[in-house]
Amino acid sequence: MKPIKAVIKIQLPAASATPAPPVGTALGPYGINLGQFCQQFNEATKEMAGSVIPAVITIYEDRTFEFQLKTPPVSDLLKKAARSLKGGGGVGIEKGSGDPLRNKVGFVTKEDVRKIAEKKMPDLNTTDIEAAMKIVEGTARSMGIEVRNE
Repeated sequence: MKPIKAVIKIQLPAASATPAPPVGTALGPYGINLGQFCQQFNEATKEMAGSVIPAVITIYEDRTFEFQLKTPPVSDLLKKAARSLKGGGGVGIEKGSGDPLRNKVGFVTKEDVRKIAEKKMPDLNTTDIEAAMKIVEGTARSMGIEVRNE
């Protein structure tokens, strides 16, 4: 086992990482080959284009690295699944509410919450789908997104 120099967590848009910030700023001080990292990350995430993908990067003393991809953040998945309260019928909202208690920006159904919870299960600290749904619902509430029983 090689000695580990650092473990870094970073969130990047899938299939579009470049050596410029934030990648260069986060990984540059450790002396790894940024071009090689970006190439490998983009190749591994090309099927997920349009999503933000968290990665855990393990950097070794000899400047080699490994990375593990995680599932997109719940907030990112909720923004894509939410329907606007203003009508228009489209799916997806731009961002969460600045004041989630007073200003609701959209809604998701229980079925949407279940799909998101199932997708996030590998990265959540539960194996129970009901508990995972509660975690997703809590994130939705904090973003000003209503959960409806439709």
